Amino acid sequence: MKKIRFGIVGTNFITDWVIAGAKQDERFELTAVYSRTQERADEFAEKYHIPYRFTSLEEMAKSDVIDAVYIASPNFMHARQSILCMKQGKHVLCEKPMASNAREVRAMISASEQYGVTLMEAMKPTLTPNFKALQAALPKAGVIRRYFSAYCQYSSRYDKFKEGIVLNAFNPELSNGAMMDIGIYTIYPMVVLFGRPQKIMASGIILSSGVDGQGAVNFDYEGMNATILYSKIANSSLPTEIEGEEGNLVLNRINQIGQVTWHPRPAASSGKGIVPAPIDLTVPTEKDEYYYEVAEFIDLIETGKRESAINSHANSLTTIEIIDEIRRQLGVVYPADSIE
Repeated sequence: MKKIRFGIVGTNFITDWVIAGAKQDERFELTAVYSRTQERADEFAEKYHIPYRFTSLEEMAKSDVIDAVYIASPNFMHARQSILCMKQGKHVLCEKPMASNAREVRAMISASEQYGVTLMEAMKPTLTPNFKALQAALPKAGVIRRYFSAYCQYSSRYDKFKEGIVLNAFNPELSNGAMMDIGIYTIYPMVVLFGRPQKIMASGIILSSGVDGQGAVNFDYEGMNATILYSKIANSSLPTEIEGEEGNLVLNRINQIGQVTWHPRPAASSGKGIVPAPIDLTVPTEKDEYYYEVAEFIDLIETGKRESAINSHANSLTTIEIIDEIRRQLGVVYPADSIE
């Protein structure tokens, strides 16, 4: 079995989660880590027994000790770092959001084409067995009339924000904010399932730093509506639901799909008060949720494909174009937007 040797860019808690899932794929080999400081590179390398440590990303990208790179740096660095690595023939798995804006994502896709390497956005829910179960069950619902999704999670960093300390999560210079951090989880699956909406209508709360703390967005599709709610300044327990003329499908959480349930519509002839029992479509699995995105990425490398059929370049681009429009309507502007 050929191992795919990975270099890591970004040493935060998300990287820890991804590595835990990636280790469940025998083809994954963690070979190198890049950090801006030698101390942090050494610390992370010791933690995971990584043999090669770099404080120059260019040197790591040029080296022959890695085949691919997982990038989990701040959002505003994604495009530049991904393109640098792709120019050196390295495959790139880039954490969501893929970049600050659509212009940057287009440049990344172009680099993937030019240098013949795999590029995939690390949007984990859409690659899991439970999302595939949802896709398979979608015809049960008949004509789809509504998509609804909510991801609202009060951020511990918001407490610091209220004290006057702006941490990364609420810093526009890093291309951050509630939509980029968690709102994207509600939009990407919508795009995978239903494509590009015809109309976007957004409202939200803009914090003093200039980023969105929360928002609500309505979308129009032909014969269908969609609504998403997202927040980093309030919690919600609402699930995600797809409503069709024949019934509705419910996901307990859009960012981590642990349960998929089919609720058939009561037949007109069934009599009052008779509601069909819901059907559990959940797929049991012993794999870590992050395993599936790494396995998909490695599959693409092994088969010589530049992009995933699910987390495709087109879906990533459409998603960030939607987010760009939402930001335009809310008035959220990043320094990266003016950098050519």
